[in-house]
Amino acid sequence: MKKLIQFLKEARVELKKVSWPTRKEVIASTTLVIVVSVLAGLFLGALDVVFFRSVYGLISWLGM
Repeated sequence: MKKLIQFLKEARVELKKVSWPTRKEVIASTTLVIVVSVLAGLFLGALDVVFFRSVYGLISWLGM
């Protein structure tokens, strides 16, 4: 139990040393992550449609 208490005290001291981001930085980073995620999803979705249509067309052309 003493080790747990000591660990928690040391963790608290270390957390005080952390340079936490400002609210503005958090909002900017979160916005960037959301935008990049949406763009990546759209890009991968478009690739999926292109590959699907290509394979479907190839299969139709070969008469399978």
